[in-house]
Amino acid sequence: MILVISLFIGIQINAQVKYDSYKGLAMAGYQGWFSCPGDGADRGWYHYWGKDGQFYPGNCSIDLWPDVSEYEKTYKTDFVFDDGSPAYVFSSYDESTVATHFRWMREYGIDGVFVQRFVAEIKRPKSYNQLNKVWHSAINAANRNSRAISIMYDLSGMELGDEQLVMMDIDSIAANYDIFERKNNPSYLFHNGKPLVAVWGVGFNDRRKYGFKEAETIIDALIQRGFSVLIGVPTFWRDLKDDTLNDMELHRLIKKCDIVMPWFVGRYNENTFHAFEKLVKKDMQWCKKNRIDYAPLAFPGFSWVNMVKNSTPIARNRGSFYWRQLSSHINQGAEMLYLAMFDEIDEGTAIFKCATRVPVGESYFLPLDADLGSDYYMKLAGKAAKLLKEKRTLK
Repeated sequence: MILVISLFIGIQINAQVKYDSYKGLAMAGYQGWFSCPGDGADRGWYHYWGKDGQFYPGNCSIDLWPDVSEYEKTYKTDFVFDDGSPAYVFSSYDESTVATHFRWMREYGIDGVFVQRFVAEIKRPKSYNQLNKVWHSAINAANRNSRAISIMYDLSGMELGDEQLVMMDIDSIAANYDIFERKNNPSYLFHNGKPLVAVWGVGFNDRRKYGFKEAETIIDALIQRGFSVLIGVPTFWRDLKDDTLNDMELHRLIKKCDIVMPWFVGRYNENTFHAFEKLVKKDMQWCKKNRIDYAPLAFPGFSWVNMVKNSTPIARNRGSFYWRQLSSHINQGAEMLYLAMFDEIDEGTAIFKCATRVPVGESYFLPLDADLGSDYYMKLAGKAAKLLKEKRTLK
């Protein structure tokens, strides 16, 4: 049974900033899925936990530890630092946590975020409750901090028939959050004159239960309702190879959409990125020819040692890997950027403030470079956002 969003939308607007295009913006992905016992979500250590649903040394799913020095609320864990002091984490369910994140975006010049809504979680009441709570907190914080915000439906884990959940959900959001008129929520991101919704996970060849038919049902329904659409596709979407289904249906679906965003996370490291610079250039040429906008992705590094044993992390190299991608995309003519991700500490792609001093013991945690600081990757993201705008102004 689908829960209806029932939160009253009557928020104070500090600044009537409206975002009428993704062009010129550096937008990050925002998971918002971390929960802790006692936060009110009743989900336990959600997305912190290990295989048995618990979170303790030797049993966890995160590889980065958050820097929690600025959070209003934190939660004590069984992890400890080298001096024996306990380590704490945050909960995305707390509105104060989301407010802190959006304040950081404003302070560091990150333009905004796509808030993830996993379709598979919409039909689970506790999960849907958190999706709605985080979304409500996020759009309030976006308005207060004049940050752009958009919905991203992640199809990962979706089953046949679940596509109908997307229509029910977006209708509820549109009705409750005024995202077409933007009188109460001016920060909702528009593109090509319409509110933008992202649909991620189309065309991957990893044996998903849904296919092009279900994806098209969602895309068509969004277009019919008056939305513009960003489609999230595999890295090799253009050539239909490697991580991509070898089916021209993907190109047909892409041409229905306004923006295409390929997923690059984990596909290369700093030594192999040069080959992907050529790929991005050809992607841009294809998109220009077909009159579709293109949002290249950059990620700071990758690590899921605690989630996938014997996996090999992709080194951050003191930020040089991240900056090489960002600067390359911009110099090649990118008009917009997708930053993966703002708060993803599970896969080690988070750019928000993460700890330079991490817990010790049975679990592995990647500390950020102490001399660079916990905020270094937000600084780089903000620098890229500024450079992106300067390049567009010079055109």
